[in-house]
Order: sequence, then C-alpha cells, then structure tokens
Amino acid sequence: MGNALQTLEEHLAAWRKSGGRDDVAVTIMALAVGAREMRNKIAVGPLLPGSGPDFQQHLDDDAVELFRGCLEQSPVAIVGTEKNETVKILDASRRLAVAIDPLHGSSNIDTNLSTGTIFAIFPVPVSGVGGIETALMQPGREQLAAGFFIYGPNAALVLTLRQGTHVFTLDPRDGHFYLTKSNLKVPESGNEYSINASNYRHWQRAIRDYIDDLIAGVSGPRGKDFNMRWSASMVAESYRILGRGGIYLYPRDSRPGYESGRVGLICEANPMALIFEEAGGGATDGVNRILDLVPTSLRQRVPLVVGSAEKVGRVARYFADAPAREQSSPLFNERGLFRV
Repeated sequence: MGNALQTLEEHLAAWRKSGGRDDVAVTIMALAVGAREMRNKIAVGPLLPGSGPDFQQHLDDDAVELFRGCLEQSPVAIVGTEKNETVKILDASRRLAVAIDPLHGSSNIDTNLSTGTIFAIFPVPVSGVGGIETALMQPGREQLAAGFFIYGPNAALVLTLRQGTHVFTLDPRDGHFYLTKSNLKVPESGNEYSINASNYRHWQRAIRDYIDDLIAGVSGPRGKDFNMRWSASMVAESYRILGRGGIYLYPRDSRPGYESGRVGLICEANPMALIFEEAGGGATDGVNRILDLVPTSLRQRVPLVVGSAEKVGRVARYFADAPAREQSSPLFNERGLFRV
C-alpha cells in the first residue's frame, strides 16, 4: 500500500548506525511484537476463549506471559513486573534488564477505556553489590530506553532512546509502527491537570494548596482557569499531557497503604520520568527527582508528579514552602481566607 512515514524498524536501524546499542533495538522490537498481540487480545476482550466473566484477570495473566515470552527471544537477562515480588531470570549471560507493567490500567478494561504497557530497559551492571537479581535496583537515570504502548482508539508507542521522545502509531493493516510525532516537547501553556480529587481530604497540605489554587481559577493567585481530567489510566493521561501540556499528580496520602505513594517506582515512575524529561518536562515525588531515587524493592511505591517542567517545578515549590505555610495564619497568608 505504501507509506512514506518511517517505521519503528527503520528508526531503530538509523539509531544503531549512529551509535545505539543493538541489544536495546532488538528488545524494543520484541516488545512491539508483544504489544501488537496484546492490542488484538484487548480488542476482543470477553470474547477470548476461556476468559469468562472475569476477562480482566484473564488478560492480566495473559499479558505477563505474553511479554515474558517475547523477551525470552531477546538479549534480556531478567524481567521484573508489577505482578511479582521477584524478578524472572531468563538468561544470566545477557546484557539487559527489563522492568515492565504488562497491562497498565487493566481495571479500565470492562469500561472500554485506554490501557497500556509500560517498560524500562536497564543495563545489567558489569560489577557491583549483589547478583543478577539486583540488576533493576538502579536509579532511573541509568535507563537505556523507556516507553509505553497505549491501546486506545489507535495503538501507539511513546518511546525514548535518550535522544528525545517520539510517538509511533500502529497501522493494523500491515502491523508496522510508524513514526508520527518526532522530538515531542511538552507544551508549557497547557491548562489541564489530572488527579483523583475524591481523595482531597487525605492529601498532604502542599497538594491541597496547589489544587486549591488551580480550582480558584482566574480569581485565584494563578489568575487563569484550569480544567481537571481524570481517567484512572496513567498512560492515557500521560499521552494527552505530552501532546497538550498540563500535569499528572498521584500523590501519597494518609490512607492505609497510600502513605508512601502508589505508583511503582521501577516499572512505572522511572520510565514515565525519562519519557517526560526527554520531552522537556519534569518528574518528581514532590521533593526528589524521580530519576535520582534508588529502589529498595521491585514493587516499591512512590508518589508521582509528571508534566511540563514549569508545573512540576511549581509543585516542588509548594512542598518546599509547606512548613512556612503550616505556621502562617490563614487570615494573612498570600493565598487568601476563602478556600474552595
């Protein structure tokens, strides 16, 4: 049929020629094979043989096995997923470690909303403390590549090879991913924010103050109106913010199990942080740069704020200023007496 757009294979081939690693390119293509099959499984959902009424769990289980099987044929030594406490060793002689959330947002399956697959590719350290099992216990700044597939109205791959962030769209007619957006830059002017506002009463003061100022709109300290979006799918929110600007917040809160945050550091926060930073954005836990955090366990949870650099930086300032605001009188602080 002909298509003038560059394919993912061609993009990776050019990257390899300019000094990119062959093993990383091969691994990304293996993940793309898995994503095509995953997208097809999601498309038929409850019609899958043997899925029955609990097709979400069926797809979750299928996703783990599907991507693990694809990666077994690539230069990957170990795979760590959101679903398991320990890593799976594929071949200890290989050079790469992959962290993956095989089917992110699977709770949205039965409502027909966007889901995705998030991944991070790390080098296996040549030497250091611990064995092969600890290869994913590196700060996110050590990632060689990261990305996510989104399964929505169209299927797409958002990818960074540490040379910008790019979008490849799947053409189901020929099975190729084509480069449709190059060197994305997160717009600074976006007026949308994504957060689950139902948890307002549980948030830390800094997050409440930040959201209050957005809600106050043109009459508040920000002097402009903002729109809230929330789909409970980080891949969907991130895809929109990369294109339109804005900010995504999943803060820690006071509920049991949420005190340290709920976003997986290794399989979710790290790849998203690299994707956004390579697109000129930022990522923080409120205090620390996400990519500087050193993991302590495969399923470690953290708060996550990603989006345009200016907006992420502003949230960090709210946290830095929180002690002073806590001590100030509500009557005289700069944010005013009346709260929304």
